[in-house]
Amino acid sequence: MQYVDEFRDPELAKTLLAHIRHKVSAIAKASERPLQLMEVCGGHTHAIYKFGIDQLLPPEIEFVHGPGCPVCVLPMGRIDGCIEIAERPEVIFCTYGDAMRVPGRNGSLLDAKRRGADVRIVYSPLDTLTFAEQNPDKQVVFFGLGFETTMPSTALTLQQAKRRGLTNFSIFCQHITIIPTLRSLLEQPDVRIDGFLAPGHVSMVIGTTPYGFIAEDFHKPLVVTGFEPLDILQALAMLVDQIHDGRCEVENQYKRIVSQQGNALARKALDDVFELKESSEWRGLGSIAGSGVQLTPAYREFDAELRFNTQEHQEVADDPLARCGDVLTGRCKPNDCPLFGTRCTPQNAFGALMVSSEGACAAYYQYRRGLA
Repeated sequence: MQYVDEFRDPELAKTLLAHIRHKVSAIAKASERPLQLMEVCGGHTHAIYKFGIDQLLPPEIEFVHGPGCPVCVLPMGRIDGCIEIAERPEVIFCTYGDAMRVPGRNGSLLDAKRRGADVRIVYSPLDTLTFAEQNPDKQVVFFGLGFETTMPSTALTLQQAKRRGLTNFSIFCQHITIIPTLRSLLEQPDVRIDGFLAPGHVSMVIGTTPYGFIAEDFHKPLVVTGFEPLDILQALAMLVDQIHDGRCEVENQYKRIVSQQGNALARKALDDVFELKESSEWRGLGSIAGSGVQLTPAYREFDAELRFNTQEHQEVADDPLARCGDVLTGRCKPNDCPLFGTRCTPQNAFGALMVSSEGACAAYYQYRRGLA
């Protein structure tokens, strides 16, 4: 990409919109009910609402928002575990900024910092190695969080820590994987999705091949796409073409970044450092088999939960009034939740979807509040 403007050209956008309107008008089932297209990633959600793409589309197309924001699906029990470690006097606890305000039973990491814990925001996990080398009398813990997008940087950091022989560095591992989650979503009988926009950044690492089951087993079309307005509009045109033609395939709009096989070096680092866990809890979605990772035996010495022998934090249900899980599975929109904009706002977030910069509720609050 040479210039961002190349991907925000209004004339090209008009051409793509005309194509989408023409094809949708010829899809019989779209005249009976809107096509429900799920953008899996919160980055797509924010791009769609920031640029007003939803308002340009014909009424026969409706977006539903998927579980692709790792902060949004962060369960309370895991935040409780982070705080248990962060409040130890010998610990410097490091995290990405998005996780600071996610509420647990005992408040957030920001609340722990207010209580005196040494909690620091980092932009790269490699920064934490510098902290460890500069503070040999402290235990430095990094909160490893995210999908396959951020897993390679955590893996490379652990490989560096091992090479440098650091004994005062560890990670609290909350990395999760997207493929088992999409399968779990599609296996729920009351979830109605007509097609998927798949995340470009995760796909850059894993490639397009792992999505094959969505077309083959569940007969749903999918297009991997980038995050600029023309990326999303072109992907929508490709999805509508598939539905119009009666096809269910995995297509790649983001070929300038994503290959069929993904990034071989990144996947090799992941295989070296991480292995699948039997099951992982997702906020609002429950436990999903094979959806999380843990450190391999070669790196288990860097497991913060083992090092500090943390308690087993139980699953904690959200308030029954909160509809976080329904938003994450496309069963409702953020403004259908009775807490939206009242008890739950960015300043006083009740659910993680309002906290994260990628959360669907945060997008609605920022771009569509009062318009629904």
